[in-house]
Amino acid sequence: MQVLVKDSPAPILAGKKRITSIDLLRGLVMIIMALDHTRDFFHITAQTQDPTDLATTTPILFFTRWITHFCAPVFVFLAGTSAFLYGHRIQNKLQLSTFLLIRGVWLVLLEVTIINFGFWFDVTFSFTVLQVIWAIGISMICLAGFIHLPFRFLLGVGLLIVFGHNLLDGISPPTGTFADVLFSILHQPGPHPLDASHTIMVMYPVLPWIGLILVGYCFGYLYRPELEESFRKRTLLQLGLGCIVLFIIIRAINFYGDPAPWSIQNTFTYSLLSFLNTTKYPPSLLYLLMTIGPALLFLRFIEGKQGEILKVFDVFGRVPLFYYILHFYTIHTFSLLAALSAGYTWSDFQFNQTFGGLPEGFGYGLGRVYLIWICIVAILYPICKRYNRFKSKSTSTWVSYL
Repeated sequence: MQVLVKDSPAPILAGKKRITSIDLLRGLVMIIMALDHTRDFFHITAQTQDPTDLATTTPILFFTRWITHFCAPVFVFLAGTSAFLYGHRIQNKLQLSTFLLIRGVWLVLLEVTIINFGFWFDVTFSFTVLQVIWAIGISMICLAGFIHLPFRFLLGVGLLIVFGHNLLDGISPPTGTFADVLFSILHQPGPHPLDASHTIMVMYPVLPWIGLILVGYCFGYLYRPELEESFRKRTLLQLGLGCIVLFIIIRAINFYGDPAPWSIQNTFTYSLLSFLNTTKYPPSLLYLLMTIGPALLFLRFIEGKQGEILKVFDVFGRVPLFYYILHFYTIHTFSLLAALSAGYTWSDFQFNQTFGGLPEGFGYGLGRVYLIWICIVAILYPICKRYNRFKSKSTSTWVSYL
């Protein structure tokens, strides 16, 4: 297998061809995402320990969680970029707006049905979690309207939301009020009981994600076929380094950009962990700078490269939603089978009471979790590769929505 990458003689920006570097980045974060969800279902302490709690975590456990922080921001950011590129290709904003609206509603419906069932295997849907697919769906619905506004205004609104939404951190409406529910949807995660046996948990408040998808949409400007590659690469380098430097400066000042300030710990390693331990729910300004900056640098240096390993990334990056749904069902099913093989019985599973229905005490060490993650990705690769071939040849409209 050819592991190293090399320069590709083929252009990546030609006509209606997909932009390979974007698929590669999307595929990479999809693979990394599976690590976090494998840990959720297989790690012995997944149900009892927060991997970012510096009082109880270890560096390897912390970074196992931290590396997956790149997934959601990149996924949302590139969703906006893909929308721009599709719109630039069809040159019809009304058609693009309709597509975004329909796709956004479709994603929200998937989140509260198929995806939530895959996460919990609870036929009663007693606990519904609104996660990244919901956030992308709502963001796309909003983007469907925003694209009709002037480009600079749209970029300004996106940046204003990304840089300013942390000003809302101190707001806390009375529990149970309409304002509480609305603010939870926009900025503050939290549970909302529907009745005695059903609860909706807003895990991904949508306001910062809306800002990010707007910025991602405007970012697509750099990938117009008429722009020179040298200009794009130079801009990617500047933006990527700029985000990282800005993250370091603002985080060091420790005044704004994240509701959880960092602090000096007993060792340098744990002080570094504290510095990197930014807030995901909702994604703070520092969280977004920390993750989007390296992602932009990846796009800069991966453009024009090829290799066998990159082909794997490319396959997953071309069918992200299909992979996302499939990997949840695969990981969850394997975790139940593993629990049964460990001596647990069906009576030990409580799908409407515990995470994924998994019995208390089930799980493995982190080393085995990594091995299971690699096996999961290996199992999904040929399935996704085959689906990608089918999707690329299909002319059916519904296929474009999965």
